[in-house]
Amino acid sequence: MSRLEEGASVQVLLVEDDDRLGAAISDILAHHGFTVRRGRTAEQGLALLDDTIDVVVLDLGLPDRDGFDLCTRIRREREVPVIIATARGDLAARVHGLHLGADDYLVKPFDIRELMARIHAVTRRARQTSASSGMLRHGNVVIDVPGRAVTVAGRPVPLSRKEFDLLALLAERPGLVLRREQIISAVWQSSWVGGQRTLEVHVASIRSKTGRPRLIESVRGVGYRLGPPPEQQEEEAND
Repeated sequence: MSRLEEGASVQVLLVEDDDRLGAAISDILAHHGFTVRRGRTAEQGLALLDDTIDVVVLDLGLPDRDGFDLCTRIRREREVPVIIATARGDLAARVHGLHLGADDYLVKPFDIRELMARIHAVTRRARQTSASSGMLRHGNVVIDVPGRAVTVAGRPVPLSRKEFDLLALLAERPGLVLRREQIISAVWQSSWVGGQRTLEVHVASIRSKTGRPRLIESVRGVGYRLGPPPEQQEEEAND
């Protein structure tokens, strides 16, 4: 799988009023594994923006508000990366957009492969910044590694030392399946056979305490991985 196709865990908010272009971008991104939400106006974009969004792709020519204003609003309220994708290619517009806090600026018409590459670049930088600060976020599940604290939708969740280590280990590798032996070795510094049952008990306890039964997914015969963000699970359940 190429880097351009590694979009399964990337949640994209596309704010684009051109239906033909918006549908084409959404379809291609979805084909490559991205999850895409689309707003046709600034207000729709704001309504769709939540903690599950990894990156915003923003047109400037919106019917209800200038995209620069929306960029300012997003940057004031969220830390999510913003890529401006617009037909305004003059230097003044580029400089203004970047000064407002946009992470990247792409001029139409553009190749979809370049857009995907830039999405990967800004989300990778954002995740590295988040990890370096010691905060791991998975939707509304926030893991404060230095403080050894976990919250779900702002609610503190008391985990034991091993439960915290287990959840943090999986959160550092979102979407990656870790073998049971790997987890036991990393969390318990052991390889004893009895650890299999202990691991199952700890996984069940984390699910129960967080109130998120799919926060940690079992992969039969292999091990465990972090499930989809809680908000995405709720959307899927309501479909």
